[in-house]
Amino acid sequence: MMLHYLKSYFGYDSFRPLQQEIITHILAGRDCLVLMPTGGGKSICFQLPALMMEGTALVVSPLVSLMKDQVESLRANGIAAAALNSTHSEGEQREVGERLRHGQLKLLYVSPEKLLAEKDFLLKATKVSLLVIDEAHCISQWGHDFRPEYTQLGVLRSDLPDVPVAAFTATADKITRNDIVEQLRLQPIATGEVKVFVSSFDRPNLSLDVRRGYSADEKIRVIMDLIRRHSLSEATDGNVVMQSGIVYCLSRKTTEEVATKLCARGVDARPYHAGMSVRDRERVQDDFANDRLPVVCATIAFGMGIDKSNVRFVVHYNLPKSMEGFYQEIGRGGRDGLPCETILFYNVGDLIALRSFADGSAQREINNEKLDRMQEYAESQVCRRRILLNYFGEAMDHDCGNCDVCKNPPTRFDGTMLVQKALSALARTSEMAGFRLVIDILRGNCSPTVREYGYDKLKTFGVGRDVPARDWQDYLLQMLQLGLFEIDYRDDSHLKITGQGRDVLFGRSKVQLAVIVREDLSVKGRKKRMAAERQLMLVGQQEDAVLFGKLRKLRMQVAISLGVAPYIVFSDKTLHAMATQKPITVSEFGNVSGVGEHKLRLYGKVFVKLIREHQGLTD
Repeated sequence: MMLHYLKSYFGYDSFRPLQQEIITHILAGRDCLVLMPTGGGKSICFQLPALMMEGTALVVSPLVSLMKDQVESLRANGIAAAALNSTHSEGEQREVGERLRHGQLKLLYVSPEKLLAEKDFLLKATKVSLLVIDEAHCISQWGHDFRPEYTQLGVLRSDLPDVPVAAFTATADKITRNDIVEQLRLQPIATGEVKVFVSSFDRPNLSLDVRRGYSADEKIRVIMDLIRRHSLSEATDGNVVMQSGIVYCLSRKTTEEVATKLCARGVDARPYHAGMSVRDRERVQDDFANDRLPVVCATIAFGMGIDKSNVRFVVHYNLPKSMEGFYQEIGRGGRDGLPCETILFYNVGDLIALRSFADGSAQREINNEKLDRMQEYAESQVCRRRILLNYFGEAMDHDCGNCDVCKNPPTRFDGTMLVQKALSALARTSEMAGFRLVIDILRGNCSPTVREYGYDKLKTFGVGRDVPARDWQDYLLQMLQLGLFEIDYRDDSHLKITGQGRDVLFGRSKVQLAVIVREDLSVKGRKKRMAAERQLMLVGQQEDAVLFGKLRKLRMQVAISLGVAPYIVFSDKTLHAMATQKPITVSEFGNVSGVGEHKLRLYGKVFVKLIREHQGLTD
């Protein structure tokens, strides 16, 4: 029965891991907490049982855009769904109320504020089948995205004692999980414990890459190279199609600067941050969701409400504040299961800024702890996916082969002399220097600060001028990771030599450093790399790229006529399957993954007609 509903409404022939167990548990009327990564298929875990249960499922969701996305997707699959939040007019709210009273809705998405304000009416008008708390980490003050309005949701347990409560989140450490269970008053099973389902956090289609010590100009060159790599989609008119990507930045100012630099290089990119008007933010989000805007440069305020399936790259221009936030943000890429590149730029300046924010926060200790873990991830020389999964309590007994460390294992050399030069320069400033000043001394750069304090007279002034400044930046980061010095955030972020560092400085021990491998960002290097990538794409390729381009155009036409985002009609993954399988009958079209009965009735004939015409077949 469950498989019938899965194929009929969602177009899939089989469940992903844990989905069937979760659905069975909910259908049995039991509470649960589900941890499932972004793009892991968590929505089906509550949407499918809502279809099978009598009454209406209430889905608490934190963002209007998230509700809109989910409701449009459900309606596109022929499922009766609606949303209720502060943006709806009185007339729209009355209409939803009437549909509830007549039992015409299977799912109602509602904001926590609206649910609590209209609780008496909603519970009276509705036979509630299931209460779903989406983005449940918002309920915990220990979570990375705490929302005070979520804390009152526990009262619903008393109002709905016999209704199963299912809480869903993509990211939550142990303390956050316990807080969710306690605050929502989830009921235990026979063993005396609340059932917690933890799906694998592994998203193998996401590549993981960290770039250390890059300048602003170098970052832009890398991002441009990334955009070019993802602008190879075939279009039937010969024009290059840019694929979708997100560039996350630490500040509002940086989002605007990066967007401006990309636009100057011919990329359609726009900023998104909390300082913009609601109207402007909505326009950016809507254009991005509807494939009219390929690149968004955004603060972390962007993306939580986006269910866009075809994001092909995610860049962190600055270091994120926590592993939870980082994981959720990269999780917005490749939701269709196709490859997505992620790049994290790491500079000590970001670390110092974030450390300052953490020290000034109400939860100083826990925020610093989370930042420590983020720093360890960025500085690590072992498989990054293993570190990421380990953070969420999931062991992996092999390297992933899809991160920068696995693809280019570091080669090491005896770096003792380089380290001694750097530590000596630092020691001669009485350990009153930061990264930039130490590099200026080593490189022999007579900056104003160097001249003011007479550091140009030091014995170590200029002893490292043969090493480029950006390489010194990388070596200093390695030294920090190795524990040879530490950053004293209470003393203007000056560097302090540790006992281990003094052992190296005075010749009592040696140290190995990783050889720096720089990407060739020259025009010649880029052309060579792109040629190799095109060759790889041709090897063993079964998909008809020209047909895929035609299908994309048809999908866009259908989406515009319906007033929905293209991925609501069909995901890129489903279009790729069509371009590979080339179904020439409506019956064959129904066998394509992602084509349910409702979409088969709506779109089958028009898509099959295009495929037949492409194949040179006539009716």
